[in-house]
Amino acid sequence: MSGPLAGFKIVDVCTFITGPYATMILGDQGADVTKVEPMGTGDRFRYGGNYSGGMAAHFVNGNRSKRSIALDLKQPEGLEIVEELVRGADVFIQNFRPGTAERMGLGEARLRELRPDLIYASISGFGEKGPFAESRVYDPLIQAMGGVMGQQGQGGPPEPMRTILPDKLTSVTAAQAVTAALLSRERTGKGQHVRLSMLDAIVAWMWPDAGLLTWPDGGDADASPISSILQLCYETRDGHIAVLVVSDDEWEGLCRGFGCLDWLEDERFRSVDGRIANSEVLDEMMSIELKRETTDTWVERLQGEQVPAAPVLTMEQMVDHPQVRASEILVETQHPHAGRMRQARNAARFDGTPAVSERHAPKLGEHTDEILAELGRSAEKIAELRAAGTVQ
Repeated sequence: MSGPLAGFKIVDVCTFITGPYATMILGDQGADVTKVEPMGTGDRFRYGGNYSGGMAAHFVNGNRSKRSIALDLKQPEGLEIVEELVRGADVFIQNFRPGTAERMGLGEARLRELRPDLIYASISGFGEKGPFAESRVYDPLIQAMGGVMGQQGQGGPPEPMRTILPDKLTSVTAAQAVTAALLSRERTGKGQHVRLSMLDAIVAWMWPDAGLLTWPDGGDADASPISSILQLCYETRDGHIAVLVVSDDEWEGLCRGFGCLDWLEDERFRSVDGRIANSEVLDEMMSIELKRETTDTWVERLQGEQVPAAPVLTMEQMVDHPQVRASEILVETQHPHAGRMRQARNAARFDGTPAVSERHAPKLGEHTDEILAELGRSAEKIAELRAAGTVQ
């Protein structure tokens, strides 16, 4: 593997999104990731959604850059294999409910006996203490409790985001935290336990929008939140456009782009605070103007005046937009089972140690024999373990 994390080894016993997507990011960046899955079913995210060659799109988009070994961890030899993997690993990551890893024999205390400088990462839904700590959880519940649905509703009925934001945000946060812990270990020689919950991740992410909640004493009650400047999304003659003006020079550019220079003389809109206070009136004025031309016309005209503006695209439209194509974020590869596929590359680019995915999302247990051989198991022993139902 190439990439800035080449040489680091990770044992991943996670399912669904939060852990697997985090380890995929780390794997894309060069880490050697071994995905340990239960026999028979494997990661439950292997099932559901769109398929090709028996591979689900959701799974392949969150599990490339790793190898899969399928084990029965209820059997002593199955658990022993994981322990051997941990002895040679730098990171162990799990996203079970609190207490589950300990009951399985994979708690931090036990694994640190095997590898004292191990980075042990735990991802949970609500955290390790509190009334919801042991509750089952999925992404929409975190959106509900973390303020996302309420914020999306803009004072009306709560609205969920149509994407699994807390899941994916937790993954990105976990990948960054594990990397930071590895950096600390390089300097101190000591491992540590990285704890992260989906609720913690989403609250931290939402908090820059907290406004008056930032001040325990209420702050300046008359101040308006920056998020209420404008409605942001407007209808055009043939679609929709996102426009946001904050600074005075952007406001002046908007007026020039609209050909409405008289707006500059309107006392209601001379300052940021004035535009916020009169946002409903201004939104209506902008809506009328933007309906006069096409989205592309307005984007070109407004960007020419240094006004932040972009077309509102569906996922299908986004794929073909010239800016997305120029970024080369989407790449086509040949999956040995699923065939030709298009995926998003690792978002961060490293000019000295390029992050290039060299492993496809694996079939369940695709690398069992390979990994066991690396641990010193003979072909005869591997066949014996498979006959005993310990490995798949």
